[in-house]
Amino acid sequence: MPYRPKSTMEQWRILQAVVDAGGYAQAAELLNKSQSSLNHAVAKLQYQLGVELLEVKGRKAFLTQAGEVMLRRSRLLTQQIEDLELLASNINVGWEPEIRIAVELVYPKQILYRALAKFHPISRGSRIQIIDTVITGSTEMILEHKADLVIAASPSIPKGYIGEPLTVIQMVPVVGKEHQLAQQPTLDLNELSQYLQIVIRDTASKPKDVGWLRAEQRWTVNNFFEAIDILKNGIGFCWLPEYLIENLLEQGSLVRLTIAQSSARVVPLALVTPKEETLGPGSRQVRELLLAEHKVE
Repeated sequence: MPYRPKSTMEQWRILQAVVDAGGYAQAAELLNKSQSSLNHAVAKLQYQLGVELLEVKGRKAFLTQAGEVMLRRSRLLTQQIEDLELLASNINVGWEPEIRIAVELVYPKQILYRALAKFHPISRGSRIQIIDTVITGSTEMILEHKADLVIAASPSIPKGYIGEPLTVIQMVPVVGKEHQLAQQPTLDLNELSQYLQIVIRDTASKPKDVGWLRAEQRWTVNNFFEAIDILKNGIGFCWLPEYLIENLLEQGSLVRLTIAQSSARVVPLALVTPKEETLGPGSRQVRELLLAEHKVE
């Protein structure tokens, strides 16, 4: 037999109002209801539950110990109902229920998080999904319209799409302090390619060998943090975003390599909207906030 609730959302909202206002008279004025109707609603709620929630002392109503627990849980319930109704309203006016943001792994996500923190109060309940992409995985996200917004390395942006410039990331080759190359003053690129390289897995469904994946000896990992852990054990070298490892370089646990041809590579990053014509209002807000954060940088 299906469960039938003993209480209503209106009863819980009245209880919350009585507690927040400090009494029945004050709550009645705020809710534009009679004091007797509020008294009746709370009394009926307590009777239906078989639990005393409020006790009146003088002109004020105070929660019992059980009432404190029940009130706290009821606030979560009423907030969820409000969010659900708001979400339905937003869907009805075209505000997307979910915003998908694909982010190239080298991008400093703190900038994105700052933009999303400003978006949250106006998000209207939209969920945010952040998807890490690497190399041609970003291209795939754009071509197959798998995300509303894509932060991609400029070389990964396919023809026919335009990216709004965001920032430039410097990638540097590093090894652990125990690696034999750590003491070598200068290296040749061809010489470096003879050593084990730690690379980050391409997230595309059909990954390609592009960029600086030249070494025949490779270990492939999912992210930069796994790569750093391996490097700290004196194994292999890796090209890493300089901003990510500044502290480790200062501490000496990682050592930057000097390469004759180039000791750094720059990765320009841009914001791409794969389907501008159908971009929702929430995604547009996120885009504007993110671009604004980069103007501040």
